[in-house]
Amino acid sequence: MDTQHDAATHGFTAHALRELRAQRPPQYGTIRGFYDTHPTLAELKAEVLQGLACTPKQISPKFFYDAQGSRLFDAITQLPEYYPTRTEIELIRHHGAEMAQLAGTGSVLVELGSGSSLKVRLLLEALKPAAYVPIDISRQHLLESAESLAQSFPDTAVFPVCADYSKDFHLPAIEEDAPRLAFFPGSSIGNFEPQDAMVLLERIAKLLGPGGGLIIGVDLPKDPAVLNAAYNDAQGVTAQFNLNLLTRINREAAGHFPLENFTHHAFFNESLSRIEMHLTSIKDQTIPVGGRHFQFAKGERIHTESSYKYAVTAFRDLASRAGFHSEALWMDAQQRFSVHFMRVGKSN
Repeated sequence: MDTQHDAATHGFTAHALRELRAQRPPQYGTIRGFYDTHPTLAELKAEVLQGLACTPKQISPKFFYDAQGSRLFDAITQLPEYYPTRTEIELIRHHGAEMAQLAGTGSVLVELGSGSSLKVRLLLEALKPAAYVPIDISRQHLLESAESLAQSFPDTAVFPVCADYSKDFHLPAIEEDAPRLAFFPGSSIGNFEPQDAMVLLERIAKLLGPGGGLIIGVDLPKDPAVLNAAYNDAQGVTAQFNLNLLTRINREAAGHFPLENFTHHAFFNESLSRIEMHLTSIKDQTIPVGGRHFQFAKGERIHTESSYKYAVTAFRDLASRAGFHSEALWMDAQQRFSVHFMRVGKSN
């Protein structure tokens, strides 16, 4: 990840801010700048076509998060079956002061996958960083949450970056001498294949530099019944979230998926220690997408997400190979979820 931002190439844009503020009441705070490297429709279409051409078919979970997908995910986090969000929030609430002590003062806090930013509010209260850089792929959702946070924390400079953090991206050149701290909540690291997760952690370590800190949430292995319930909620919100991916492809990648011909399917793959989410075709059919045609047999699936569950020792080993060493660990009483504080560099 290149930490220098080239305004000419990657664009400091006020247009999106003006559009947002035209729709928002005047009491909303002012963010310092908006850095937009949002993937283009052409890039989305190319990745979708590539994934549908694979065997088995697959689409990256990053494409869940258009405006509607982000709203649906926020609804998922409130469901009684979905334990990760409320458990992580409680861990941050109870141990935020310890996290702040480890992080030190005056840092630049970089959050990967900021979403609605509910968790980072607790962290911002404890840390009081010099600057906050939320990074998210959902532009409108990012802008709304950044404006709200700027109002709530007027002493912290807020610089939102709309980017796909699974790839190289640029950060605004702010507070170059300040210590850097990354916040990577929600066990989003589990959405990456283990080798890809290590590559991402290596990039984060490079971004932070020697001595930089990382606060990361990691979901733990547990009773498969708990996991299956969390991804197959009784209200069907997760199913809507999964199917909304097809709605987005229809709208943005010239797709013609009939949603009624696909069903949500999620299960725990015990041998790989991961939840898998799929969209299953209920009939033989041919689907046009982006000028091409894709055959689906009855029962054929599109793999839309994996969510790996890491034991503490397994995750520490993965992070160690990426250049981090562990300094602190917090888990809930039921040992469902963990939050790690790690630092770039070799342990003594």
